[in-house]
Amino acid sequence: MSEVAEFVRHNGARVSPKILHGIHKKLPQLKLEFAEINAPRFPHLVDQLEFLAGVVEDYAEGADQETPYAALADACFALAYAHNQSHLIINHSSTIGRADDSSVVRAVLIAHEKAFAEYARRHGIDWDAITTQA
Repeated sequence: MSEVAEFVRHNGARVSPKILHGIHKKLPQLKLEFAEINAPRFPHLVDQLEFLAGVVEDYAEGADQETPYAALADACFALAYAHNQSHLIINHSSTIGRADDSSVVRAVLIAHEKAFAEYARRHGIDWDAITTQA
């Protein structure tokens, strides 16, 4: 298992239902923040973050209860990590500042690809457009 995947697995396992609902309350703010990300080297990052936010939102609001909790917890961790200002790589660096965010998000999407692809199908989202590539 890659170090990033292990990092995600370890931290996602710490996401309790209380933490999930706390992140749900912050989703409007997080969505605005994510929409302002300017990361040309990671062109899918914003769409991937918005997708994960939608998964968490649908679960918390009862619109989709079929996604496994482990996938939801990892999605919450990825959203919180992308929001957090203390990163392994500083976001203000124009060339690689979002590399760690992208790596964490991709690790979550890859780890739960089947569950997220099924979620996308249920909600009429083009999974291929979300992509698990950088």
